[in-house]
Amino acid sequence: MLARIAAVRDQIRPSERKLADYAMAHPGDVINLSMAELADRVGVSEPTVARFCAALGCRGFREFKIKLAQDIAGGMPFLHQDLSVGGELDADGGVPGSVLAGKLFDRTIATLMQVRNNLPAEAVDRAADVLAAARRIEFYGSGNSGTVAEDIQRKFFRLGMPTVAYTDSHVYFASALTLAKGDAVVAVSSTGRTRDILDAVQNARKAGADVVALTRSGSPLADMATVSLVADVADDFDIHSPMTVRIAHLVLGDILSIAVALRMGDTLQERLKRHDRAVDAHVSER
Repeated sequence: MLARIAAVRDQIRPSERKLADYAMAHPGDVINLSMAELADRVGVSEPTVARFCAALGCRGFREFKIKLAQDIAGGMPFLHQDLSVGGELDADGGVPGSVLAGKLFDRTIATLMQVRNNLPAEAVDRAADVLAAARRIEFYGSGNSGTVAEDIQRKFFRLGMPTVAYTDSHVYFASALTLAKGDAVVAVSSTGRTRDILDAVQNARKAGADVVALTRSGSPLADMATVSLVADVADDFDIHSPMTVRIAHLVLGDILSIAVALRMGDTLQERLKRHDRAVDAHVSER
């Protein structure tokens, strides 16, 4: 819920933004307040609190508090503050290694738990079905998402599936035009708003191909895709901010590749054995 609040903060009304800021700074207080008490403390009306909860996908204030409490109970760190300037510093003015390592591990673990808890099993099954049935799979991504797309493509390549990964926007824009019904695209984007990715996905969809998106919920990419696996991670995109969304997308890629592998059954096992024998023989000859 804290990550979701951070994700929608810039899209909601100024009065609701005040609630977002208060909830991220004082989540422990919020879960112990009534709607009237929270409205009074922040200086907004109760209908504003209700609209804020609705913007987060909650049916009411009670559901909002329950989900926020689950974040706190699960040890969700305050992602927008955990590596901020002004924290613990060593004698040289830097963050001590033990503090830095602990915070980065905590942040990554919390992110993965958050994505896991919000990942619908039916979305995983549908995405795996699409990819397992695909005649050809293309993987698209730019920047950090491009390296993720390449990593996932290598996993599917080992399954013996016709695959390719493109990280050049001009190339994947053009390649999407050559797809047809029965083909599939895996599009990776942390924001789901990258124009080049959206244009390529639009080309693929118009050509009849299915699209599996690894992206943010409620984004244009999520709306355009056949099925989306979402990672709503509150990254600050500054020098102190580890790109935990990249780790989440890599894990989602692992989930998809293993789900597809399981659908292939004994045929895949025989193929992998032949692959391993061939690699061993090649290495021994050198």
